[in-house]
Order: sequence, then C-alpha cells, then structure tokens
Amino acid sequence: MMISRRTLLAGGVALGAAAIAGSVFPWIDDAEARAYPFQLTDAQWRSRLTPQQYAILREKATERPFTHPLNHEKRKGTFRCAGCEQPLFASRTKFDSGTGWPSFYQPLPGRVGTSTDRDLGYARTEVHCARCGGHLGHVFDDGPRPTGLRYCMNGGAMTFAPATG
Repeated sequence: MMISRRTLLAGGVALGAAAIAGSVFPWIDDAEARAYPFQLTDAQWRSRLTPQQYAILREKATERPFTHPLNHEKRKGTFRCAGCEQPLFASRTKFDSGTGWPSFYQPLPGRVGTSTDRDLGYARTEVHCARCGGHLGHVFDDGPRPTGLRYCMNGGAMTFAPATG
C-alpha cells in the first residue's frame, strides 16, 4: 500500500495538533482523563455539592480572595475534600500566606494529586483530590519551611473537621 505525500503530511499535521491540544485548549487536562476511586455522575455531583462547591471542584472555578471562612480557621483538626470527604491537610500545616485563600505547606500523604494547568496561558501546577479528582487550587514554590511550598486552596473546595478530645 502506497501512502501519498499529501496523506503523510496531513497525518503529521493531525498528530501535531493533537500533541499541542492540551496547551491550547485548557479543558483538555491530565486530571480529567484519569479514573478516580470515587466517581459520581454530573447530576449526583450537582445534588451533593453547593453551587459554589460544584463550580470549584468540578469546573475549576476560583472563589474571590478573603471571602471563605476557612481562610480564618485556626482550630486543630483536618481539612477535607468537600466532594468526597477525604482528609487532605492537617491544620498544623496551615499558615497565613496573605493571599486570601487557605494555604498549607504540605498535604497529607497520598491525598492530593497534581497536573499542569494552562488556563491563564502559562503553566501552573493544579492540585486535585486524589480520591475524586476535584479541583482544589494550585501549589507554588514560595511557601515556608520545611517544604518551601504553598498549597493555595479554595476554601469552598474543602470542609473542616475539628479535632476531638
């Protein structure tokens, strides 16, 4: 079977377009393609979450800074995913970053995942729940010791469970 130069060129263009689609089209994302242990239909997510939680966790929205009560939460306890209730961050890792969003220097082991987010036209590291894939926020390398990381999370993507006893 002979392949014409035109067919070969068209195939190369199609492969190249597919390869860059993730950087051109922000809705094509590594995290969205993964299968997560906790999955619901869109209708189930909508009935389980508030409109703000749905927008953040399922549509990657960002709440306005300094608006969520969890930004001011100082009690001992655990910050959990609002979508699936998985524990994400221990309160002892929370710090005031001055950004207007709850910030942590370290997640609980194995509880979050990351992917590349190009929604603003440049690469950032998105943080999502490792159990349900819900969008939580982003991680930056300008945090405090011991990790030097700042997990800048949307308060609306989480709930808080105070420590008992």
